[in-house]
Amino acid sequence: MHIYMDYAATTPVDPRVLNVMKPYFLEKYGNPSSLHSFGREANRALEEARANVAGLINAEANEIVFTSGGTESNNLAIKGVAFANRDKGKHIITSAIEHDAVIEPCEWLEKQGFDVTILPVDKYGLVDPMEVEKAIRKDTILISIMMANNEIGTIQATEKIGKICSEKNVSFHTDAVQAFGKIPIDVKKMNVDLLTASAHKLYGPKGVGCLYVRKGVKIEPLLHGGGHEFGLRSTTENVAGIVGFGAATEFRKKEMKPEAEKLKRLRDKLIKNVLKIEHSHLNGHPKLRLPNNANFWFDFIEGESLIMHLDAKGIAASTGSACSSKSLGPSHVLLAIGLRHEQAHGSLRLTLGKYNSDKDVNYVLKVLPEIVEKLRKISPFKK
Repeated sequence: MHIYMDYAATTPVDPRVLNVMKPYFLEKYGNPSSLHSFGREANRALEEARANVAGLINAEANEIVFTSGGTESNNLAIKGVAFANRDKGKHIITSAIEHDAVIEPCEWLEKQGFDVTILPVDKYGLVDPMEVEKAIRKDTILISIMMANNEIGTIQATEKIGKICSEKNVSFHTDAVQAFGKIPIDVKKMNVDLLTASAHKLYGPKGVGCLYVRKGVKIEPLLHGGGHEFGLRSTTENVAGIVGFGAATEFRKKEMKPEAEKLKRLRDKLIKNVLKIEHSHLNGHPKLRLPNNANFWFDFIEGESLIMHLDAKGIAASTGSACSSKSLGPSHVLLAIGLRHEQAHGSLRLTLGKYNSDKDVNYVLKVLPEIVEKLRKISPFKK
């Protein structure tokens, strides 16, 4: 049996998305910057995808900049706004549970003379909007708070934070890689100035994403060359990937709500029954969390061993972010919500997707307690 419960790391490409992409590899292979019919055909597909992606978040099509994915989009947002606005100030605000693709650009900017404030979170991983407001200074030029956490699934008060940023006239960026396509997003209502998304988290292809940039936001490009993507991302566009991204967002518009209802039910079934295991705990907010995310920590267990034993039983899961899962250090997210190092090392992330079923959940609930008991018997940490 093979059960995939690591949808937060990546999703399989929807076969319908792949079918839409195929012609742009073999038949409609023109460069969208070319003036001939092949180029015009590719350009039309590019702009249709741009409109599709924009429509999912109530943005304008010309506010969508296609990139290679979430990491590039976050770097473009943070470094781009910082360098374009350094005459106004050099202060940036972010949170302690951001993805490394936000934290590391901020750390790099500190080496360039910028000042970064890292806000704490509560035990559920929530940023207090009032703490955001208190941290704003006269020289604050950017606030970057993720919409939903990739490890523990906690959903932030994005609309409240956005309102504060708007009132204080500070640019607001949100990393929505995990939220995009899973929960409703309205960038106008939320007062979001910049938003990061990635296609491979919503049944689209890897290697393509976007940065939403609200009209009027000053941003400096990272790449210089041909002036593609409104001058913000020079390089020939990945047309097939972008077409796939656009198709994936169109399917999300129709299927996001019913899928979320199904995944919430499966998620809650997982949480309810996993917490029956002795010395098990839920990470993240019990209600304000992504519909597909269940994250736990277990006393007296080492997370990597748990993952390997689950894998041997045909279950693909994670201890945290796939981007840093090879690191031996404990998750900075789990440490930020108050877990000790040994507790953070005993974590398990189960993230569900459209192809999961009750049968999958029942199998995990059958196998997991047995593995936990086995690992505890040989644990040097158990008294």
